[in-house]
Amino acid sequence: MASGQQQFPEWETKVRKHVATQNWTAALDEVDSQIALAPQDMDIRAWRARVLAWSGDLSNAEKEYLAIVKVVPNDPDNWMGLGNIYLREGRTSDALRALDRAVELDPKRADLRETHARVLRAVGDIEQARIEFQRALNLDPSSQDASVGLASLRGEPKHELRFSEENDIYNFARNNHAGWASLVSNWTPHWTTSIAGDFFEIFGASAGKFIGSVTGRMPRWGALTIGGATAHDNGVIPRAEAFFDLDHGWKIGESGPLRAIEFVYGQHWYWYRTSRILTVNGSGIVYLPNGFTWSLGVTAARSTFPGSGTQWQPSGISRLEFPLAHGQERSLSGNILFATGTENFAQVDQIGSFSSHTYGGGLRFQFARYQDVAAYASYQKRSQDRTDTNFGMSYGIHF
Repeated sequence: MASGQQQFPEWETKVRKHVATQNWTAALDEVDSQIALAPQDMDIRAWRARVLAWSGDLSNAEKEYLAIVKVVPNDPDNWMGLGNIYLREGRTSDALRALDRAVELDPKRADLRETHARVLRAVGDIEQARIEFQRALNLDPSSQDASVGLASLRGEPKHELRFSEENDIYNFARNNHAGWASLVSNWTPHWTTSIAGDFFEIFGASAGKFIGSVTGRMPRWGALTIGGATAHDNGVIPRAEAFFDLDHGWKIGESGPLRAIEFVYGQHWYWYRTSRILTVNGSGIVYLPNGFTWSLGVTAARSTFPGSGTQWQPSGISRLEFPLAHGQERSLSGNILFATGTENFAQVDQIGSFSSHTYGGGLRFQFARYQDVAAYASYQKRSQDRTDTNFGMSYGIHF
C-alpha cells in the first residue's frame, strides 16, 4: 500500500462506493447489516445517520444522531452532523446550539469552525460568522469553503431597482403602453418594502400611479404583505387600490419529487370612477426537482357598476417555471403560462363581462452577478373575436 493511503474496513469501502453512485438503499443495507453484528458500535450508527442525511431523509437522520449523542456526548463530528440536519430543516437555533457544542469539544478544527460560521450566518449574526470563517482560515489556509464563506459576508445586495415597459396590441382599439420603475428593499430577514411608479397610455389617455407595500415575515407563520396605491387615473385606471396577501410555505424534503409547497391568499380592492372591483385570489406553488416550479392560481372578481347589480367573475392561471442554463454568475430561465378569464383589473379594458384564453411565456437572463434582463409575451383571445397581444421587458440591478 502506498504511503499515506488510508485503508477502510471492507464494509465501509462498499458503503462509500454506494454513496458515490447515490445508491442509498444499498448503502443503508450494508450499514444495517453491520449494525446487526455490532449494535453498540456508534461509529457504524454514525455512518447510518450520514447516509440518511445525504439521501434527504432528514427526520430519521435527526433521530439517529440524537440517539448517538446520548451514548457518545463528546464526539464533535456527531454534533456537527446533527447541526447540519437542523440547518437543512431551517431550525437555526437548534443548529447553533449543536455547533456551539461541537466547537467547544474541539476548537482547533477548521471544518467545525466553518460549519459554525455557516449557522451563525443563517441566524443573522454576520459579525460572529465573519470571525468564525476567519478562524477556520487561520487553522486551514487552504480551505475553499471558509474562503467562499468569508467572501459571502462582504455584503449581499439588499435592494432591487427595476425598470420595465409593456405594450398591448389590440385588434379592436388603440394600443396601450406602460412603463414603471420599482424599488424592492430587503431591510432585514423579517422586513421588506416595495415602492413603484407606473405610467400608462391607455386608449390615448395618459395616467399614472404610485404603489407601495410592506412585508413582514415570521419563520413559523409565513409572510403578510399590506399595500395600496393612489393614482392620477384619467378614467382608465383605478383612482385608488388596497390589498393584502398571506403567504405560507412548507418544506417537504430534498430527495423526492415534491420538495416544497407554498400557498398564497390575497384580496385586492380597486376603486374606479364608475365601478368598484374586489378580487379574492388563492394560489399554490409546487417546488419540483432541478429548479422547476409549477403554480396554479384562481381569482374571483366582484364587480359593482352604477345602475346594475353586483356580479362575480372567475378566472384562473397556471404557470410552469424552469431553468435553462446555469453558470457561476450567469443563468437563463424560462416560463410558460395559460390563463382563462380576466386577470388584470388595474386597467379599464379588463373590467366588465367577457371571456378569454391567454397563452404566454418569458425568459430571464442573469448576465452578471447583480444584473438581469427579462422579456415576456402573451396572446389573449377574447370573446367577440377580440385579441390582445402583450409583450414587454425589464432590467433589474441589485445593490
